[in-house]
Order: sequence, then C-alpha cells, then structure tokens
Amino acid sequence: MSSSKQKQIPLNTKAGHDPFAAMRFRDYRLFTIGRVLLFTGGQMQTVAIGWELYERTNSPMALGGVGLAQVLPMILLTFIAGHVADKYNRQRTTLLAIFMLALCSLGLGVISYSKGAIFLVYACLAFMGVARAFLKPASDALMWQLIPTHVFANAATWVSSSFQLASVIGPALGGFAIALFKSATPVYIVAAIACLLCFASVAAIKPQKTDFAKEPISIKSLAAGAEFVWNNQIILAAITLDLFAVLLGGAVALLPVYAKDILQVGPVELGYLQAAPSIGALIMAALLVYLPPIRKAGPALLWSVAGFGVVTIIFGLSRWVWLSLLMLALSGALDSISVVIRHTLVQIKTPDHLRGRVAAINSVFISASNELGGFESGAVAALFGPVFSVVSGGIGTILVVVVTAMIWPEIRKLGALHEDL
Repeated sequence: MSSSKQKQIPLNTKAGHDPFAAMRFRDYRLFTIGRVLLFTGGQMQTVAIGWELYERTNSPMALGGVGLAQVLPMILLTFIAGHVADKYNRQRTTLLAIFMLALCSLGLGVISYSKGAIFLVYACLAFMGVARAFLKPASDALMWQLIPTHVFANAATWVSSSFQLASVIGPALGGFAIALFKSATPVYIVAAIACLLCFASVAAIKPQKTDFAKEPISIKSLAAGAEFVWNNQIILAAITLDLFAVLLGGAVALLPVYAKDILQVGPVELGYLQAAPSIGALIMAALLVYLPPIRKAGPALLWSVAGFGVVTIIFGLSRWVWLSLLMLALSGALDSISVVIRHTLVQIKTPDHLRGRVAAINSVFISASNELGGFESGAVAALFGPVFSVVSGGIGTILVVVVTAMIWPEIRKLGALHEDL
C-alpha cells in the first residue's frame, strides 16, 4: 500500500470526533476534487439533455430512453468491468474512462449545435454508459485505496457530500446557461472541460501499490463479486432495498414534464427542481459528517427509505412549486442516509482484491435504480400520466421496505457500522 495508508491520523478531536478525517489525506482530496468537477459537469449535462430532448420531441418516453441508453451498456459490461478493475491498474482505467466521457460530451455538443438526429444523442449516451461501466468500479476501488480503513465511515459521508454538492451546483448552472444562451450546446462544452479537469486531478494522484488479481479471466473470476454479495446477505439486502426503492420512487426523470406541463415553469426553475434533492442531501450529509456515526444503521436505513416513498407521493400530487421543492429536498435528505449506510457497509465487509468486482455489482444496482427507474417512470407516464407514475412509485417504495424487512429480518437489527472497523 502507499505510504499515505500507513499514517494513522487520529479520529478523535477535542469534541471526540474528527469530521475531516478522510479529507486530511492528499490523494483522497485530489480524488474528491476531481469527482466534484466531473459530477458538476455531468449534472449540468443532464439538465441540458432532458430539456433539449423534451423540447424537440415533447415525449416523456424520450426522457425515459436517456436512462435506458446509458444503463444497458453498464449492465452488459458489469462482470468484465469489475474484473478489469481488480486485474489492471485502477488509476489508468479511471483516466481512460474519464477521457471517453469528455469525448462523448463534445459529441453531444456537436449534435446539439447542428440539430443532428435524435438517435445520435442516444448513441453518445450509450458510449457514456460504456465509459461509466468501467469508471465506477475502477474509481470506487481506487478511492478506498487512498485512505486507511479506520476512516471509511467518515469517507462515505464525504463521498455523498461531494456528489450532492456537485448536484446542487450543476443543475442550477445548467438551467441558467440554457436560459442565458437559449441553447444547450454550451453546457455540453462545459461538461467536456470539467471531464478534462477531473482527468488532471486524478492523474496527479500518486501511483497506488495493489495486489491485483492473478487469476485469468474466467466465468468464476468474473462472477466472484456476485458470489461475494450473495453470500453476504446483509449487503444484498441493503443494495436490493436501494435498487427497488429508487427504481419505483424516482421522479427525477419526469422533472422536465412537471416543470413545463404541471408546475408551468421555465428552464431556470427546472434547474432548481433538479437541484432540490441534492440540496437536501447535502445538508443531511453535512450533518452526518459532524454527528457521531449512526448507532442503529438498520432501522435508520429502513425508515429513511420509507420516508423517501412518502415525500415522493406528496411531490407527485403537488401543484405548488414551493411544496414540490420542499418534498424533493426531503427526498434527497432521506436518500443521503441510505447512501452513507450502504457505502460504509459494503466497503467494511469487502476485501481489497474483490473491491472492483463488488463495486461493479453495486454500480449496476445503483445505475439500474436510477437509469432504469427513469425509463420506468417515463413509460408509466406515457401510458397513465406523470402524476400516476410518481404517486404509484412512492407507494411501491413503501411496500418494498416492508417486504425487505420481512425477507431479511437481520437488517432490522443492524447496529453501529463503525464498530466493525
């Protein structure tokens, strides 16, 4: 391991808890800065894609296709990407994936400027899915190499905080840029620049020494991550809960429809709506950083996901912008709790030589819940209307919590995760 992992920076301060424990490591700081840049550009781009596609097609199904185009390559390449992350240099794999994302953003910019065919947009999104299929397991496995195990719980809160910070800034900037330039094209160019800045930040990280997997590629080696998750039922329960909850309860894909047709607002307000969940999540993540670790992780996970379903139902029925913003913010805050618990749980229980493959499995669950959830929302909205899509999804989320607690009763007894470190 690198020398940074041998440093033992104490977690205890005068207050008994160091909220900046993970951020005291140089390479982790560089990695986090890069993630913020990458995610900010990506969130700006998400707003631009949604707004432009709906303007050109006026079809909720077109919005659902955005998620489907990206998630299918990630699902198909799951096992290969995980094996690559455990067998080859994770830093180089991360850099190649980031560079591919930059090229895809530039491609979207050219298509937007020239009013190219819609299928070309989906082609770029599919290539972005390929890049993310390799980026997620390699970068996640690399990130946990940059810090010692005793700060994993703290690092999980910073992972969530950095993502949510980008998710607050990105949509607002994206909506503002579209309104200012009357076009989505500049947003794609900014996203490409953000990718290149992230590339530079990750490239500055000191090379990490890793015992990469020695076994040749085979069905057994490819499936090792899935086997590990299956044999650790508490991990399977946590990520399955997240998968079906967000798959059913996610309303983000329909925000362009809600903004234009239901709330009757413009692109700037759409940016606010897209940023609202991340504002709530950022506030919650900040609280989790400063507060002591959660002592009853299982019940907290179940109640947070159930609450996510409740606020989703209220959002679906809302006709007031202020109430919609409040419910979206609460959904982000509740989701942040489950994200921190799940990230910490997975990293604590996964050995380093399997991190890439387990991260690949986890990324499929995350991507499926977000991207396939977007497709599900768009499909149901096209058939029954956006309100039915969102409200029924919220009800489904609550039912998923009940079923999960019944199938895996041990999750109700899950205590303080930091005690396993």
